Amino acid sequence: MPAQTISNSIAIVHPIELDHGRNAEVWDVDGKRYIDFVGGIGVLNLGHCNPAVVAAIQAQAARLTHSAFNAVPHTPYLQLMERLVAFIGLSYPASGMLTNSGAEAAENALKIARGVTRRTAVVAFDGGFHGRTLATLNLNGKVAPYKQGIGLLPGPVYHLPYPSPDNDVSVDQALKAMERLFSVEIDVNEVACFILEPIQGEGGFLALEPAFARHLRQFCDERGILLIVDEIQSGFGRTGQRFGFGRLGIEPDLLLLGKSIAGGVPLGAVVGRRQLMDTLQRGALGGTYSGNPIACAAALASLEQMSDSNLATWGERQEKAIVERYQRWKASGLSAYLGRLTGTGAMRGIELVNADGSPAPQALATLLQTTREAGLLIMPSGKYRHIVRLLAPLTIEPEVFEEGLDILERCLAGLSA
Repeated sequence: MPAQTISNSIAIVHPIELDHGRNAEVWDVDGKRYIDFVGGIGVLNLGHCNPAVVAAIQAQAARLTHSAFNAVPHTPYLQLMERLVAFIGLSYPASGMLTNSGAEAAENALKIARGVTRRTAVVAFDGGFHGRTLATLNLNGKVAPYKQGIGLLPGPVYHLPYPSPDNDVSVDQALKAMERLFSVEIDVNEVACFILEPIQGEGGFLALEPAFARHLRQFCDERGILLIVDEIQSGFGRTGQRFGFGRLGIEPDLLLLGKSIAGGVPLGAVVGRRQLMDTLQRGALGGTYSGNPIACAAALASLEQMSDSNLATWGERQEKAIVERYQRWKASGLSAYLGRLTGTGAMRGIELVNADGSPAPQALATLLQTTREAGLLIMPSGKYRHIVRLLAPLTIEPEVFEEGLDILERCLAGLSA
């Protein structure tokens, strides 16, 4: 890797150099093959170089490579927004805007929330991750490494515990923390929005308790507070459904999208209640590259493949394989480090813990290396980087997925205390 020309502030998980990929397999510049359980950190639900996406990119590149939509509109943007709103399937009239990334979607959602409510405060959750831009850093429920050395961040932002069966935080504990927040820290009438992930990604694939989500939805409705749901990582089939908010029994006011929206091409979106999306004055939303024609074409080709039957089949097959393997590993005592299985659907994490139940990041650091050497790429997550994040393409061939799990099994068994 050209170390002298790459900032050392970029942390590399796997120090290899990829050359090409196909679905869930990638090859480095030396020709070594790897099974990819990273998936571009949730970007490649349809795999590397999905044929339909590649064909759409090639066809669009020959017609129109760019037009800034807010200057001169173009057909792919118009087609995608109509298709995307229909795909999300909200019960209310919805509209949206395209962005370059998930973080940019979050930033624009904050602008909309402030403009609608005329309030500035935001409530986010411990362990949450919403981006690396200056405003989204403040939303993240984790200091290291994202906020260290940055100084004062735009605010005000407050954080609450994230209630999940995967982290021992109960609904009651979260509600008591929320009651304290509005009794001690801030007037609830100053809060513009709550922002949450239905299943935390960076936080360790923790699934939100539906009862809390329903309570929060009612709380926001009664106080004129917007509820922003971040589905940048959990969306587009990762949970076995189109989006994770469906399992919670709620609908968001604003929905953040990104990652697997366009098969690997940079694209994001904010979609929400039409009256909210239309609140800011003309010109307040937009961007030079936002909704680039090539990215829109890739997204249209991606959505075409994401039928409910396909998403259910892919998600159920992958979930079944992961759960069965984990249960067998746990029953056999495969590894003293094996902790909980977190998440839902095909969005699963495997916790590594020490004998006393404390996080074992050193074990995961070893596992990252041994699996890579054996031909499998995995990704860390969680507050202490102690949870294996499984993000294989949903389209992975069953035999390749089993091969990857075999490698993970061998390497887990080889971890020494």
